[in-house]
Amino acid sequence: MLQGRRTWMFDKPPVIVGTGTVVGPDEGEGPLGGDFDLVHPDMTIQQPSWEKAERLMLEQASDIALSKAALSKDKINFYVGGDLINQIISSTFAARTLGAPYLGVFGACSTSMESLALAALLVSTGAARYAMAGTSSHNCTAEKQFRYPTEYGSQKPPTAQYTVTGAGAAVVAAEGDGPRITSATVGRIMDLGLKDPFDMGSAMAPAAVDTIQAHLQETGRDPGYYDMIVTGDLASVGHPIAADLLKRHGVPIAETQFNDCGLLVYDIARQTVQAGGSGCACSATVAYGHLLKRLASGQLNRLLVVATGALLSPLSFQQGESIPCIAHAVSIER
Repeated sequence: MLQGRRTWMFDKPPVIVGTGTVVGPDEGEGPLGGDFDLVHPDMTIQQPSWEKAERLMLEQASDIALSKAALSKDKINFYVGGDLINQIISSTFAARTLGAPYLGVFGACSTSMESLALAALLVSTGAARYAMAGTSSHNCTAEKQFRYPTEYGSQKPPTAQYTVTGAGAAVVAAEGDGPRITSATVGRIMDLGLKDPFDMGSAMAPAAVDTIQAHLQETGRDPGYYDMIVTGDLASVGHPIAADLLKRHGVPIAETQFNDCGLLVYDIARQTVQAGGSGCACSATVAYGHLLKRLASGQLNRLLVVATGALLSPLSFQQGESIPCIAHAVSIER
């Protein structure tokens, strides 16, 4: 089961039997708009607050995942989830609606794969028959908490990223139809002293590289084992840095094989998203929507999703702390 220091090799690979993806209008207008289950035409989703809109999206994504898995809510043994809002309230309130035993986690934008890895571990060890992993983010809730009030309309530098409005959920089972989760590598904190919250791609890139290297070393796989290795939300600034670091460290990943969810979710040449996408929903919606559909169609057979997260808070930034970062990797195969 444990291979090396921080990789889980699942002897009985759990199966993703159902997923749900819900996004906002900007994501629906992007190049992957047709791969999401539900696209809302406005950011409020007819809710009185941005926070309630985010919670509703996560509830909807969970319902869609359950429907695809042909399961009722009472069949879920554990719900594992988190988000960006203080005290992960979107996940907590969605778990209240779901009614399942709840494990709240926080990995910032890496939460999608952190929750999926833990759900897979629960199922693989027999601690659960069915586990659900879920996460969400909303552009306006994140902007309000981490930067400036949305209504303030502050301008952002080109290195800044655009938080994805959306939610993703996956139901993991011991058996069934769907892609298998074959392994997971847990990230460690990487902090190179960067402090700019408007350039998180540069801060997170070393964490992605560290986890990719650890995963390949501990599994004994070379990069060519995977049809695609995709990072979470390094976007147009951090992704080239990660590619360069991998090259310097002697990890031969082909340019066509290495991609980033923050680059896939938007058309950065056409949409006003600065460096590209970020947020918990970035890797969740791209992985559970677009990438798993490519697996199902046979365009991909083996996929490594390396979700990245910047573990800063408004308080740590105000106190002059640098940005600790992390990345969690999960391998998913047909």
